[in-house]
Amino acid sequence: MLNMQQTKHITSPTPYASSDDFRRIFYERTDELYQLSFLLTADHEKAEQCFVSGLENSIKGNRVFKEWARSWARRAIVQCAVRVINPTPMEEGSRSIADSEGSTPVVEHGEIAAILRLRPFERFVYVMSVLERYSDHDCSVLLGCARQDVIAARTRAFQQIGATEFTLSTR
Repeated sequence: MLNMQQTKHITSPTPYASSDDFRRIFYERTDELYQLSFLLTADHEKAEQCFVSGLENSIKGNRVFKEWARSWARRAIVQCAVRVINPTPMEEGSRSIADSEGSTPVVEHGEIAAILRLRPFERFVYVMSVLERYSDHDCSVLLGCARQDVIAARTRAFQQIGATEFTLSTR
């Protein structure tokens, strides 16, 4: 007969990310997570807001496996930025508010400046699909639009970034 008092319970570490795991990720990867926020929002104040909200949402949100914690933290920032900016597909040829007000922040890196000059929807699609490698389906779900809108916006983003790089290289 088995003596229950002598039985040892085997405990293994939880496979789920804890709030401390997310705090550590946001602390260790502050620069890259903030850069993601900034590339999406094109505004330092809104980027800070998305960074903080991303941390809070990661800590308080659904439980995820530890292996997924980094990508979950990035996704939380993307979701916050979508809520803050609310990028929507625009008809080709229309101008964004940023275009008309000239509110693109001044940055030193040409690649970052080219991304920040994109209209909000194209910027989100470019950052999400090209830099973050989200699928067209995931982009369309997160942005609340059709997959065709994502594909068209990415094409426009590539065209505009390509034109910017050509202009910079001919100076």
